[in-house]
Amino acid sequence: MRATLRSGHRSGPLKSSCIFVLKRSLCLVGSALLLAGCAWRGSTVLGKEPGGSAVSVAAVRGLPEQTPVVVRGTIVEKCPVAGCWFFLRDTSGVMKVDTKSAGFVVLEVPLGTTVSVGGHTGGSGDVRVVNASGIRY
Repeated sequence: MRATLRSGHRSGPLKSSCIFVLKRSLCLVGSALLLAGCAWRGSTVLGKEPGGSAVSVAAVRGLPEQTPVVVRGTIVEKCPVAGCWFFLRDTSGVMKVDTKSAGFVVLEVPLGTTVSVGGHTGGSGDVRVVNASGIRY
């Protein structure tokens, strides 16, 4: 049994529950759209997708050559001509990343961009380099 007014509008508790359901549905839809928009962010991968947990620049310095690594930090300097190398800074230090052998360049990646770099350690002694296979930014 429905309580209706002459104009066909619902009244009383039934109208209140319909409004509540409508508000709740709109809230859920809005939340879902907000979450979907935040997740999309749109990142770019150059070369091979870096996979695994990131280690610090300081940790890379202690690893043997050809050790697979992922390092995360900020690009602070890069090759101005070809974009074939850059320096990456994290909270523990700065390290050179070489992209020549991976077949991509970072000319279009702005300084100050946070990147994740996958690759292998190279160099020797205190002069450690990551020979990149890919980056995500």
